[in-house]
Amino acid sequence: MLLANNGFVNDAHSAASGKGMPGVRVLGTPIACESTVAEDIQAGIDGALDDIIKALTEPLSDEEKSPQVKTGEQPRVAFKGTLEKVNEFFYRKGWGDGLPIMPPSEEAVAEMLTGTDLPADHVVAKLIPRMGKATVEKIAVNAVMAGALPTHMPILIAAVDALSDPKTRFDTFEVSTGSWAPLLVINGPVRKDIHINSSSGMMSPGDIANSAIGRAVGLIVKNIGGARKGIEDMGTLGDAMKYSLVIGENEENSPWEPLHVEFGYEKEDNTVTVMFPNRYTQTIPAQTNAQGIATALAGMRPGALSCMIVIPDHARIFNQEGWSKKQVKEFIMKNSGPRDSRRPGGLQDEDFMIVVAGGPGVWMGLLGSAGGFGNSFVTRKIELPQNWDNLQAKYKTLVPSYVKY
Repeated sequence: MLLANNGFVNDAHSAASGKGMPGVRVLGTPIACESTVAEDIQAGIDGALDDIIKALTEPLSDEEKSPQVKTGEQPRVAFKGTLEKVNEFFYRKGWGDGLPIMPPSEEAVAEMLTGTDLPADHVVAKLIPRMGKATVEKIAVNAVMAGALPTHMPILIAAVDALSDPKTRFDTFEVSTGSWAPLLVINGPVRKDIHINSSSGMMSPGDIANSAIGRAVGLIVKNIGGARKGIEDMGTLGDAMKYSLVIGENEENSPWEPLHVEFGYEKEDNTVTVMFPNRYTQTIPAQTNAQGIATALAGMRPGALSCMIVIPDHARIFNQEGWSKKQVKEFIMKNSGPRDSRRPGGLQDEDFMIVVAGGPGVWMGLLGSAGGFGNSFVTRKIELPQNWDNLQAKYKTLVPSYVKY
């Protein structure tokens, strides 16, 4: 028998079923989550006591003794109809994200699969909470739904593999009440091949690579992993960054070595680095010299695992005044204010990363997470298919062309 806050009853049933115990009795209580009010806690216990005794002593029903597991082959074609009706069907099934989807037809999925040399049935990873098998084909299905292109498949495959690494603590952050969102930082030549935006407005809508890759990850997490809002994903407030949070490092305009080289990869390698932030902060420096910029960065108070975004203009100022990336980190660690309770010794160099990105201006950003969970940044190499040159040539002209006012 499980005792849970009323808002977590469905979550408890899902968790028990996922562990092979669908017949477990779950009793809801009105006690506020993490309550510290003794009177409320006692009142909740008193009100639930009779039901607790009943749940523990009442004989099991036949269904509780032998829960029936749903079996049977699922049809490859779930629905046929107009674009409008397909979207209605997918939304009612809970397979979307609130925005219109592209129908994952056999033809569209086959085209998406041209973005990888891996076989369709290859299992890239098993994703929590249902331990769903993220096969290449299932990744492709969700990529089509998100409006992604075949040239995005190599990044999606690498990202799914990274999510399965225990060091991301995806198992905690994706279903937590804290509303964390997966951040993907892309490095290497592939950024230019598929037009990943690493400059002005890179975190805003408008770039198909940034938007569709991030959206596809969200659909993969939901439809393959089974993290559904309000059932398994128990984010108290939610997070708009879950729609899409993909950025590229502006390597060409950075005086420092790029992130993936810092992490031990070659400059010509293509990589994706994953972490889970749940807050985004912007600020401007009081002075645009190295000391002033560093002071503003430290003032954002990065936590035990954060991504600090330094614009190219500020990176050049640091470099001109002789500040290396390591020196900037050391200044931030020394001047970032109160220590994180989970890092009693203070921030360490590996606790946060600096990414040079963004366009002209003076703003800097912080994507903050939380440390102390055994989590860290996870980087995966992106493996391109043998047909990459032809594939990216096929889609390289798909870019917006704005009319001048």
